[in-house]
Amino acid sequence: MHKYRTHTCGELRRSHVGQRVRLSGWVHHRRDHGGVLFIDLRDHYGLTQVVFHPDATAIMEQASHASYESVLTVTGTVIERSPDTYNPKLPTGEIEVIIAELTLASRAKPLPFPVAESEIANEDLRLRYRFLDLRRPKMHANSLLRAAIIKSIRAHMEAEGSHEFQTPLLANSSPEGARDYLVPSRLHPGCFYALPQAPQQYKQLLMMSGFDRYYQIAPCFRDEDARADRSPGEFYQLDIEMAYVTQEDVFGVVDRLMRHLVATHGGARRLQAQEFPRFAFREAMDRFGTDKPDIRFELELCDLTAALQGSACQIFAQARKPGMAVKALRYPDGAAAPRSFFDGLQDWAKTQGLKGVAYLVFETDGVKGPLVKFLNAEEMDVIRASTGARAGDAVFFAVAPWKTACSALGALRLLLAERLQLRDPDVFAFCWVVDFPMYEREEESGKIVFSHNPFSMPQGGMQALCEQDPLTILAYQYDIVCNGVELSSGAIRNHDPEIMYKAFEIGGYARKEVDSHFGHMIRAFQYGAPPHGGIAPGVDRLVMLLAGEPNIREVIAFPKNQKAQDLLVGAPGPVYPEQLDELHIKIVAE
Repeated sequence: MHKYRTHTCGELRRSHVGQRVRLSGWVHHRRDHGGVLFIDLRDHYGLTQVVFHPDATAIMEQASHASYESVLTVTGTVIERSPDTYNPKLPTGEIEVIIAELTLASRAKPLPFPVAESEIANEDLRLRYRFLDLRRPKMHANSLLRAAIIKSIRAHMEAEGSHEFQTPLLANSSPEGARDYLVPSRLHPGCFYALPQAPQQYKQLLMMSGFDRYYQIAPCFRDEDARADRSPGEFYQLDIEMAYVTQEDVFGVVDRLMRHLVATHGGARRLQAQEFPRFAFREAMDRFGTDKPDIRFELELCDLTAALQGSACQIFAQARKPGMAVKALRYPDGAAAPRSFFDGLQDWAKTQGLKGVAYLVFETDGVKGPLVKFLNAEEMDVIRASTGARAGDAVFFAVAPWKTACSALGALRLLLAERLQLRDPDVFAFCWVVDFPMYEREEESGKIVFSHNPFSMPQGGMQALCEQDPLTILAYQYDIVCNGVELSSGAIRNHDPEIMYKAFEIGGYARKEVDSHFGHMIRAFQYGAPPHGGIAPGVDRLVMLLAGEPNIREVIAFPKNQKAQDLLVGAPGPVYPEQLDELHIKIVAE
């Protein structure tokens, strides 16, 4: 008989009744019923109930002192439970094992929290004892789901004709939107590597090198703040790049992958549509107030800028100024909301960049609200017709610069969806957002800067860069979104050196700066560059969605906390002075 086990704790069934078996695992639950001791023994595979009878005095004494999460090796005989004690929740619920031998392999100290509990409030405590947290059934299942999803991704990408390559983790620093993690060089004093924010440049260079289809489950590093759907410090993405493709080809690969993952790992949840709708960036902002729209519900923004520009109402008259907009949002059955809700929105609106949020309430006996006395009957009819407002509804208005007005009511749209429970948790609603602006104006400096990926191909190529207002130039850039969560950005790349020089010139980079930062890319483009494009869906976010978890740390084995600390191993932490000396680094006290 094997020293530790003949079977796992999830394996035994009625067909094993009468067999002598050996199991090893952790003490999950312990119950003393009139001198008979029951222990649920747990391992990676499941739970088995093992039974200790008082006539085996020495074994009973040992078992009764086995603390929760202690590791036992037990040997005994499988018997069938009486039908009235079957446990239908367990695959092993029709049997139990009468124990004749026991070895206490490892005694556990008192636990900082109960492993058997489904929810534990103190996240820092969980992260400090993550090895215990991962034993909890939900966390164990999430980790296995993640492994299964990554296995499915690899199989799918191989079937699509892609090949997995590994790209360097010690790379060059580049301006990609977030702070780099820098690694000092011992051999080259004063010089630094950067951990890659993404394998962007290397995967493009693979296309220059003659490979046609690339993918990688790639670790990425960005020194940015934590969010519920973003892990600080590091994350993984499915990095994809393909040669000789249009964005339609990229969409096809990703659409097929997402349909496959939902069908394989989505459980009883379903796709809202097999074909994923597409929205231009401008349309997404106008209709949903965001470039990552949740399209599981139909509540949409309405633009009343033109219709109310001539209004005598001072609030709406602001829309006559260039760049200003009037956006409206209907609140179905909003007339029933308490006055405190409308009043509370005024302070909330200020957090969204508005001075306040105006509103009308449509009741059966007329329209009420602060704006009523400033609007004539024709304007009221326009508002009612444009928003679809009916008796019992309320309508909110934002008057502000276009992007601010859209974003504010987009946030209000989500707030109302939560209040009205409009978001179906059993639906995956994917969509594409396309046609992003190539450039935007930086608010503080007024400079023209890249709004997205600087390596993207501008729509219209060199002619657009030379002849159009930069703020009107669109790029072959796209995002895939699910349930209001951005899974990835991607683009058809700029593979022409002269177009790249011009694009960076508009973004404020001199030719010498481009050569300094991206000379290796320019050289590669000068030796026959195929048109190419790609995308990189976030693996952590995908698993989070498929697991139905609201927080990304629930699907990462060893995540950082919101302060980018690893509480389990104590990182980041100080290092020895001699290590700093080797790296030619001095710590300057603040």
